Amino acid sequence: MRKPVILAAVLLIAWNVQAQDQTAVFNSINKEVQQRSEAYQNLKKSTATIGHRLTGSTNGKKAEEDAFRLLKTYGLTTTFQPFKAESWSRESIHLHIIGPDGRQEEVKAVALGHSPEKVDITHEMVDMGNGLEADYLSAPEKAKGKIVFAALGLLPGTATGTKNLHRSEKTALAIRYGAAGVILFNGVEGGILLTGTASVTGKVNPIPAVNITYEDGMRLKRQLASGALRASVSMRNFSGTIEARNVIASIPGKKYPNEKIVVAAHLDSWDLATGATDNGLGAYEIIDIARTFKALNLSFDRTIEFVLFMGEEQGLLGSKFYVEDAKKSNTLGNIKYVFNFDMSGATIGFNIGGRKEALSFFKVVGEQIRKTDTVFQNRIGEGAGLHSDHQPFMLEGIPTASSVNNMPSSIYRCYHASCDDISLIKPEWMKDQVRFSAMMIWAMANTTEIPATKLDDAAIKTFLEQAGLKEPLKIAGDWRWKE
Repeated sequence: MRKPVILAAVLLIAWNVQAQDQTAVFNSINKEVQQRSEAYQNLKKSTATIGHRLTGSTNGKKAEEDAFRLLKTYGLTTTFQPFKAESWSRESIHLHIIGPDGRQEEVKAVALGHSPEKVDITHEMVDMGNGLEADYLSAPEKAKGKIVFAALGLLPGTATGTKNLHRSEKTALAIRYGAAGVILFNGVEGGILLTGTASVTGKVNPIPAVNITYEDGMRLKRQLASGALRASVSMRNFSGTIEARNVIASIPGKKYPNEKIVVAAHLDSWDLATGATDNGLGAYEIIDIARTFKALNLSFDRTIEFVLFMGEEQGLLGSKFYVEDAKKSNTLGNIKYVFNFDMSGATIGFNIGGRKEALSFFKVVGEQIRKTDTVFQNRIGEGAGLHSDHQPFMLEGIPTASSVNNMPSSIYRCYHASCDDISLIKPEWMKDQVRFSAMMIWAMANTTEIPATKLDDAAIKTFLEQAGLKEPLKIAGDWRWKE
């Protein structure tokens, strides 16, 4: 037991020494961002002149070019990483609910991503509660040939500790149990419609999936409890191969140029609004981190690579391509750490992505950051999750981190929704994200020893099991290990 304790003490001392050395750098970052940050105005201009940033669309291409231009203007070596993928976009939808007396009511709905291109179906609805596997196991034939009706979130009264699933995983379960379609109602009050992909594979599903409002969902739930209902779904969508481009910029490391710290955010958005919070927020923040580093002419031991991914909303398309491309070129091992900022702002700490061995590093550096401004609370999150661009890296054993945010929960009601616009965002949230994240990234790029390293295959399996990610990965077909 003595050796690990001694090693931890040595590392702590090393990081404390570095913390003393980096005080001047942190103070200069703080001053630069507070006085000259361009993150908010760049995002505001993008939402006004480009609009949404749907992958494969004209707007998406404009967003790629805007990010490239900004990074180039700030003095970074910048490139496009083009890729082809199966993309999806909505065209039209009509949802009618048919009562026992045959009368029809049209209900406001939005198609979920990767629903089929052409749908005209009418089937009986069946209430599957939360849409979790436990809801199917009690009556495995209940959903067969019917349209599953379920909550997108967890219903009131659900047992404490119940873990929810992503909309794509709920749709995958419905497909597995023979459903003809899926209607999910969200938990956001106020007549809000939410979208997002319903596919775990990034390819078109065999059945349609739609979202309706909380109010309509609860009303229909009550009606289903007292009598049979049928649903008629008619929709038209586009699916086909598109070309998109990740935007990559770098600042070369001087001591270990082949070791990379990847700073990532997805640039794309859904198309119901301008996607200001999801994820214009993160994308334009990391562009401003890059601007800050160049403005201060900071030096790094390791290479910093800024990556703006496209296709995250449609199945992590850009980040999966990036990882596969790195594997083909035998450069994946060069990536030592990944910071992923998705809907990140008003940063008050960092999440270590389940890598507990990195805890002391983030705590020690966080205390030094806190000395620049006590707005930063040095709060540490330890959990590991899925469904953002860190996932392909995490599944390869690469350590990842994100930020702990202090934005009001009310802005998340517009997640993937028609109300996701610039009016939700305060400029100081973006400044806090930029300055505190820039400090932590600088520290990681210059630390003597990276606090967490790449896991081997057996360790990855154990890590994912302990993080409670086995079930959703199995549903998605991403669990590569045998029982």
